[in-house]
Amino acid sequence: MYQKILVPIDGSHTSSRGLQEAIRLAKLTKGRLRLVHVIDELSFALAMDAYAGHAGNWLDTLREAGMKLLKGAKAEALAADIDAEVVLHDSFNGKVAELVAAEASSWPADLIVLGTHGRRGIGRMFLGSGAESILRIASVPVLLVRSPEEAAVADAPKVAARVSIPSTALSIE
Repeated sequence: MYQKILVPIDGSHTSSRGLQEAIRLAKLTKGRLRLVHVIDELSFALAMDAYAGHAGNWLDTLREAGMKLLKGAKAEALAADIDAEVVLHDSFNGKVAELVAAEASSWPADLIVLGTHGRRGIGRMFLGSGAESILRIASVPVLLVRSPEEAAVADAPKVAARVSIPSTALSIE
């Protein structure tokens, strides 16, 4: 059960929490991990903006950063005596969720483990949910791991918020 565990890595605290949980699960099942990082159009656009005055190849910079993340995550898994391999997607052939789901099918994974911010309400509406997208299209079970800080915020008392846009095109209460 859950011998082949796919873990998307993006360098965030939440993906680190997902990796930690995947390592714990792989220890229990004597499984192995496939760590995947995706360079998508948004990553590329943000890199272009961040390095606007820098003459260089942004894609190579993103590849190097992605491989550094993957190697660090692999070292963490190996330190826990868990076999791990890495995959870097940089082809811009689809959305992150689609590429993760396709990787899970082609490997084939028994489980996808990923960290999530656990946003709700207006934050989720405006920022979307990559984890939810993966959950909806994956052909294998998905384990979502929430960040402790995000869980604490979600459990905090709710305060009513009112957003009004002068054009009255959108009114959220």
